[in-house]
Amino acid sequence: MTQPIVLNEAGITDLVPRVDIRSALERMFRSLADGNAVQPPQTLSLFPQNTGDFITYLGVFADEKVFGAKLSPYIAGDGKPLVTAWTLLMSMETGVPVLLCDSKKLTTERTAATSVIAADVLSAPEASVLTIVGSGPVALAHLRYAEGIRAWKEIRIASPNIEGRAGIPEKTANGIAITKHTNVDETVRDADVVLLCTSSGKPVIDVAWLSKAAVVTSISTNIANAHEVDPAALQGFDVYCDYRATTPASAGEMKLAVAAGLWSADSIRGDLPELLSGRATAPSRDRPAFFRSIGLGLEDIAAAVALLAAARA
Repeated sequence: MTQPIVLNEAGITDLVPRVDIRSALERMFRSLADGNAVQPPQTLSLFPQNTGDFITYLGVFADEKVFGAKLSPYIAGDGKPLVTAWTLLMSMETGVPVLLCDSKKLTTERTAATSVIAADVLSAPEASVLTIVGSGPVALAHLRYAEGIRAWKEIRIASPNIEGRAGIPEKTANGIAITKHTNVDETVRDADVVLLCTSSGKPVIDVAWLSKAAVVTSISTNIANAHEVDPAALQGFDVYCDYRATTPASAGEMKLAVAAGLWSADSIRGDLPELLSGRATAPSRDRPAFFRSIGLGLEDIAAAVALLAAARA
């Protein structure tokens, strides 16, 4: 039996620049729209004695003849919590593993690519002001993926602790200046696209500052019921998500809004399979559009497939 390729963090780092993660994800979402992929719900399993948990992300990608899972543990420990992630890719033809990889960096890449696919599809062609909330590796990945989707005139990065962050560029590859801010709400004012890229378990922006045509994207963390916007704000948004069949049951603000009777998942206007296949309702531009990503197993599978091809090459 052929042994699976095993890639650690260093191997992933070497290969990622050779992989077009965004294109791989777009192919996957179109396959999901056409019924050639399956996305089961993610599951959260708790460790005993409040010592942590792990999330299981599953997916079947029939067009690529693979299936697999990513396991992402949150280990409390005595100091700073430890978060890791590993993806196992298996063949639908032979039933044997073909790839085992450390997917922490790959998770960062697919998270950013997913947000930016949504921002590109949902935002107006004339969008010119981009705000990124967060200043860590996930935020910088969002910047890389987003800087070329519009002719930006202004790019703002906001984080309360941004002055202590290293590695934030002063301008994009095409010369657009990047300004740094500690007041998050001020950077949201008049922004056309707002990418929320934090590990916060509570709201990070005041939605009252958003323009009515703004597009806001938000991601997940392992924190229970994590949410970067107030759950009550959902009723004032045109809401989109990565996959309507699974996202509302996992996204913190959606769960809390439903439980409070403030919002219903029936009001979701579209998900990425529908957006990329032209089946979703476009944003009204009469109120902000909100896109919520929980991170899908199929995103991990699609990214791993692209990585496997680069490793074999």
